Amino acid sequence: MAVKLRLKRMGAKKRPFYRIVAADSRSPRDGKFIETVGTYNPITEPKELKVDEEKVMTWLNNGAKPTDTVRSLLSEVGIMTKYADSKKKSTKKSEK
Repeated sequence: MAVKLRLKRMGAKKRPFYRIVAADSRSPRDGKFIETVGTYNPITEPKELKVDEEKVMTWLNNGAKPTDTVRSLLSEVGIMTKYADSKKKSTKKSEK
């Protein structure tokens, strides 16, 4: 099963609100998902982004692939750099 971290659209018409979810890549955008790992509100000023870093890191380490938009949102928070650093450390340990 290929898992993706992606946005699930919520909210009213013309007032989007998104949940960042881990979902099977075959399920529809707003359909079945495995776990909610954060929220994103583009309407507020400044834009509101809440992410459970521990859950996101767990999913990334288990092989989940973020979509382009989620990748950029996680980069804003600094999670993608932490993930890249953890991958570098784990490959260095396995080389020794």
